[in-house]
Amino acid sequence: MADSTESESRKLLGRLREALAEDSEGQERLDHITHLIADSMATEVCSIYLFRDDETLELCATEGLKAEAVHQTRMRLGEGLVGRVAKSGSVVNSADAPKERGFRYMPETGEEMYSSFLGVPIQRLGDALGVLVVQSRTAREFSEDEVYALEVVAMVLAEMAELGAFIGEGAALSARHQHPVMIRGGVGQEGTAEGHVFLHEPRVVVTNPIADDPHAERERLHEAVDTLRMSVDEMLAGAMTGDTEQVKVLEAYRMFANSKGWMRRMEEDIARGLSAEAAVEKEQSKARARMSQVPDAYLRERLHDLDDLSNRLLRILTGQGKDTGAEMPSDPVLVARNIGPGELLEYGRSLKGIILEEGSVGSHAAIVARALAIPLVINADRIITEALNGDHVLVDGEQGIVHLRPEDSIKTAFRDKIAMQTTAAEKYSSIRELPAITKDGTEIRLSMNAGLMADLPSLESSGANGVGLFRTELQFLIRNQMPKRGELVALYQRVLAAADGQKVVFRTLDIGSDKVLPYMKPQEEPNPAMGWRAIRLGLDKPGVMRMQLQAFIRACAGRPLSVMFPFVAQFDEYRVARALLEKELENEARLGHILPESVEIGAMLETPSLAYAPTQFFESCDFISIGGNDLKQFFFAADRENERVRKRYDSLNVSFLSFIEQIVERCESTNTPVSFCGEDAGRPLEALCFAAMGLRTLSMRPASIGPIKSMLRSINLAEAKSVIDEARNSGAQSVRPAIEEWLRERVDAD
Repeated sequence: MADSTESESRKLLGRLREALAEDSEGQERLDHITHLIADSMATEVCSIYLFRDDETLELCATEGLKAEAVHQTRMRLGEGLVGRVAKSGSVVNSADAPKERGFRYMPETGEEMYSSFLGVPIQRLGDALGVLVVQSRTAREFSEDEVYALEVVAMVLAEMAELGAFIGEGAALSARHQHPVMIRGGVGQEGTAEGHVFLHEPRVVVTNPIADDPHAERERLHEAVDTLRMSVDEMLAGAMTGDTEQVKVLEAYRMFANSKGWMRRMEEDIARGLSAEAAVEKEQSKARARMSQVPDAYLRERLHDLDDLSNRLLRILTGQGKDTGAEMPSDPVLVARNIGPGELLEYGRSLKGIILEEGSVGSHAAIVARALAIPLVINADRIITEALNGDHVLVDGEQGIVHLRPEDSIKTAFRDKIAMQTTAAEKYSSIRELPAITKDGTEIRLSMNAGLMADLPSLESSGANGVGLFRTELQFLIRNQMPKRGELVALYQRVLAAADGQKVVFRTLDIGSDKVLPYMKPQEEPNPAMGWRAIRLGLDKPGVMRMQLQAFIRACAGRPLSVMFPFVAQFDEYRVARALLEKELENEARLGHILPESVEIGAMLETPSLAYAPTQFFESCDFISIGGNDLKQFFFAADRENERVRKRYDSLNVSFLSFIEQIVERCESTNTPVSFCGEDAGRPLEALCFAAMGLRTLSMRPASIGPIKSMLRSINLAEAKSVIDEARNSGAQSVRPAIEEWLRERVDAD
């Protein structure tokens, strides 16, 4: 097919369809296909290489190379020209292959006589399946039409492989989506879960990649694109008065939907014999492949927009909406690329676990997952392409590991782990009503973090001493518009009623950085975590803060009120914020509203600067809460959203512990109550060391209270302090090894 034409391409696809329709085994089909391709493209060689595992390609069929090399020749990802195509996801087209970078000669194949080489990836939606190669003796570079035709064929092969057309003996020809897969991601929310996959957006299945009538397919594509454009225009019209970021995304959608280049490429695919669906998916696969190669975050987001738009178009063409009729299992583990907080809350506590292909520890989804105490694994690469509805799955939120379709040995070990946790939970339940008093008589108050009404039942079941942090931003994040004051009053009243007299500390709105309201104009900041957020935003735009303060006051109506301001970096910020609350109290009294029985006003210490504020700051605070998550990232200058650096720095580093001790001493000098709030408070070793540094109140997720209480009740705090001091004096970087060894010795002694 040296002078390739559209009709010749259609003829080849027609012959392929006939070969695929034959009642034959997978190996026989592959052999037939390589013969057809070599014949149609007038090349001496056509070979199909498929992955047998994530790192190894295997020659599975060939026309022109030695037959005995089939299933014997293997190469690593990136090895040779075939491995290069597989690794890069891009075409290699060479007139003189032996001189190409990375060329590797395979003597068992007999390929030394072939000069020209054309290799294209066999991939589906970014999932690499293998490589399709043609070779010839004549030293020539293949034409643009020939490259295009081979890409079209590779796309059809990918679709048919997905549908199980090439199943045979050996790992490379084994059925897809049936083997056990372990995926290592990141910890979004700790916990373990066993269940069955429920896809948030089920994959569209293309069952008809080859079409006979290009004109009819082109018409179908045009009608579907017109429908898509109208739906995007309608969404855009509805969003114009709301979220600016949503408008930007929809404008990008409209740009792609009206892209003449996108349309032209899909029409060319149809002209060469693909169905409308296959043409859309071919362009989508190329966009997915480019995503991993693009370093620029903005361009990656635009490729995501095109990917999402392609999914919408495929659903229109196939009639496969999001609701595919798949029944949610009784033990659902939600699998999604990403998900918003509102959508996640709609699923609620019915979920056993959540697995996201993207996401971050500070994402809205992670915040909601923590609030609902649902194990969450983030950055689970390939989970979307690997998982099918109903697949058995194990979620290890403690280590950020997913076991998809696990083997029996893995299931047994995992269930043993869950059983041990259940036994421990029963033990913790038995001490629920007991105080967290160490063996040498020091009592530590353990309170819980919350952010939803759904959290409040944990107040009793966990044995927590009140709510040390109620995150008020969740009710703002899950809505498409600003909540009204009356709605906030009603919510805070329900929170206080559910607490049944136990203390609740409300944190004022902590937005900005990684928490952007859907209806708030996003700020383009080089470093949002250190930018316009939390109290800075509240003081610059006091309208929302005043509304929230009024809601707190009215909700209390004769009950005690505790409010703390987040991300205070200097005394004046706290002074102005406190004055705002005191002014609102005066206004409410003037209006004749019932005032709180008592008012405590505090600050979150999340920046090192505040630890060195004037003594007057500590004297004016009714309490201080150390915000460990932010304080740690600023103390070590390590972004907690950055996986490369956030795990380098230990909370039990002697410098950090000494800094915590200094803060405690400053608070003690002014009789200011101080607590530690954050993920580290819910880890037994860290909690023990914080208590040894003088902290007497820790606030954590409800599930951590039992383990922390059990730990504290079993140790002598003065002895632990001696071990820590000895480690600090020795010049050790962290006290963790010394504390772990001390605890091991105590267990051995018992």
